[in-house]
Amino acid sequence: MEPFSADHEWEKIYQRHVDTVYRLCYMYLRNAADAEDAVQSVFLKLLGREMSFSDSEHAKAWLVVATRNYCKDFLKSWWKTRRVRLDKLPELARQADKETTTDMLEKLLKLPEKYKTVLYLYYYENYAVKEIAAMLGRKESTVQTQLAAGRKRLKTEMGDSHVQLSTE
Repeated sequence: MEPFSADHEWEKIYQRHVDTVYRLCYMYLRNAADAEDAVQSVFLKLLGREMSFSDSEHAKAWLVVATRNYCKDFLKSWWKTRRVRLDKLPELARQADKETTTDMLEKLLKLPEKYKTVLYLYYYENYAVKEIAAMLGRKESTVQTQLAAGRKRLKTEMGDSHVQLSTE
């Protein structure tokens, strides 16, 4: 593939991966406005670099790592720790009837980072353990251990009867 300077290539990568980047940003930041800003920043970072990717999966892997790093940096930033978020104000009403998948995603977002990232990539983005290990710079055995521990914690949070996570 040619260096990443062609507008057409950039647009194809953006269209193909913007939803994944947004979901990851939202998973980390738990705020739609912050997630949208983060998506913009990640893609601007990509646009500002002379990048070449061997295929779409290589681009997606770069975006996943860049997104994770951006969100972690944002969460540590002075701006994030010193402002009052409007979404912290009490909500007027919540739906009484939540679906199990919504509950599960909410519980997943509350897990420690090392568990929620591997669970998200495995179950929501359908990456294999080997691919997750390569993306996150961890050993496959570490990812497998984190998946098992994350599943256990998620089952505990949800109650065993509500959670059926495949280990395939």
